Formats: sequence, C-alpha cells, structure tokens
Amino acid sequence: METLLGKTIEELQSVALSVGLPKFAGKQLAEWLYVRRVLSFDEMTNISLKGREALKASYAIGRHTPVREAVSIDGTRKYLFEIKANSQEPIANSQFIESVYIPEDERATLCVSTQAGCKMGCKFCMTGTLGFHGHLSAAEILNQIFEIDALAVADGRQPITNIVYMGEGEPMDNIENVLRSLEIMTAPYGCAWSPKRITVSTVGVPAMKRFLDESECHLAVSLHNPFPIERAQIMPAERMMPLADVIALLKQYDWSHQRRVSFEYICWAGKNDSPRHAKELLRLLRGLNCRVNLIRFHEGVEQVAKTQTDERHFPGSNEKQMEWFRDYLSDNGLTTTIRKSRGEDILAACGMLVNSLTT
Repeated sequence: METLLGKTIEELQSVALSVGLPKFAGKQLAEWLYVRRVLSFDEMTNISLKGREALKASYAIGRHTPVREAVSIDGTRKYLFEIKANSQEPIANSQFIESVYIPEDERATLCVSTQAGCKMGCKFCMTGTLGFHGHLSAAEILNQIFEIDALAVADGRQPITNIVYMGEGEPMDNIENVLRSLEIMTAPYGCAWSPKRITVSTVGVPAMKRFLDESECHLAVSLHNPFPIERAQIMPAERMMPLADVIALLKQYDWSHQRRVSFEYICWAGKNDSPRHAKELLRLLRGLNCRVNLIRFHEGVEQVAKTQTDERHFPGSNEKQMEWFRDYLSDNGLTTTIRKSRGEDILAACGMLVNSLTT
C-alpha cells in the first residue's frame, strides 16, 4: 500500500482530492505527518471521519519501529530497521539497515542510511561488503528520523538536533529520495528545520551537482587520499568522478557564509599520513573555504580487513602522527580537526554499519 510519509505538499494535496477531500486538506495532512508526526489516521481529528476512512482504504502512514537496538558504553545507540519490499523502490526482498543516535552535551546527532547496502566498493569500508540491495524511499529515510527522535523523547533523552546522511549507502546515488527527504525536513509545510542542521556525505558522484543546486544543506566529501591513482586503488568512485572534478565543481559555489563543505579523511599509517600527502592536500584544497576532519581507523574495521585480502589491510595511524598531520594542515591555513570516535564497541562508528544487529 502506498505511504503518505515522504510525500510533498503538492502530492498530499493530490491525495486529498483523490479521496474526496478539499485541496486544503493536503496542508492538514502535512501537519499531521511532519509536525505532529501521528501514527494513525484516527489521530487526524480535523479531517472528517469519511475522509479518514477513505484515506485508510488507499494509503498507509508509513511509520514502523526499529526491530532491535544496541547501546554503547559512550551512550551511542544503534538501531536496526527492516525495509520491506515495496512498489516504490526496487528492493526485491526484505532488507535491513542501521541508524546511529549520537548524544553529546546539548545536542544529539542522528546518522541515517539512504540505501540498503552500498555499491561504491570502498576497500576500507565494512558496509561495502554487504553489497547493494536497493534505494530507500524518502519515507524510509524520514522514518529513521521520526522513530528514533520519538524514542529519545520517550526515554527522556536529548531530541535529535542534527542529522548526517552518512549511514549505509551513497546518498547522491539515491538523489531523488534524498532531495525529497531534505525538502520535507526543511520546508515550512514540513519539519521546518534549518538546512544548516543537516549534512549529506558523498564519495563524489555526478549527482552531487543536483544536491548543490537544489539544497542548502552542508556537504561532506569522503576524500581519504589526495593523489588520484592512490585514491582510485581504495575508492573505485574516483574513476567515475575524479577528485579534481569534484573540487572544480565545489569551487563554483559560495562557501563563505553559513553553508559548509568539509572533507573526511581516514588516516592510515604509511599510506596517506605522510608529509607528501599533507602537502598535496593543501595544494588540492587551496582557494576553497573548507575544513578537513581527520578520522581514526577503527580497530573493528581493521580486524575485519585483516580477515580478507592484503588489499584490505589498512593499519590506522597512531595518535602522534594524526596530531602532526592536523597541526601541519592547520598551521598552513587549512582548518583541520581530529574527529572523535563514537560507538565503536557496537559497530556503530564510521564504516562499521554491516547490520550486525541481525545476528
């Protein structure tokens, strides 16, 4: 059955007309779905009983709860959602995806998935070992946000304050549904969030131009090596859209105000943490208002890598070398930080989402 969650205001107006309701009922539906976030048609009390029954006959709300949860020693929580086969997206059989809730002081960040698995094939990423099983609909993306936020509030925890599209999948490879979910999160008829509270990641694919033109949310680019040949060895997407083209595209946009672009950079000992790499990174990003986030390579990922081929064996940089790399870049005018690792003990950190909660 078709879901209402994930529909834009224009589509909800069409839904209203299709079941005999006036066009303005579309706005009422949007408020019930995105502001009040109801779970049933019976809660939509300003819509006639006849109208609610007609809606029930043809549509579902589109909400469903996570099937499992894991809690880290640092307070991070990972949730498992079942994604059922549907007619809206090409997911042939039921699949699972994971989302991560990360609390910190007065904020809570939610990392959402956009695909079941991933087709990008990055050699260092555990998620890539799942393979690709389909795009998530806008409803499935939004459901992660609404359900986990509701659980946090019910438990007396910090509501979600920020969202990062950095879970399973390449967001720009599912650009239609990602843009739709971003519209609903930021539109006045929807959740009315500031786009500055949302960051979308990419390895760099052509569809990122649509994201840059049609959204005002922040962008995070997975870079990991500034040399094209070396990057292509660990990130096949380099051949699809070379890093030089990614940077050239980004330089066409204004990043001097509130919208930000950042680069994610996992540090591996002897592979991308040398002075040679630091100097090339400075050259590559010169003239672009941006920041670099250095990421520790997680022990859990490394252990999985060691069980596969030598190609996947990437020992992480030590703390001293990461600090040197950070200081070198910062001292030469490129704002650089070392990102704190969260949820590693429950396989919830960067690159570790492999639906482990299904086992």
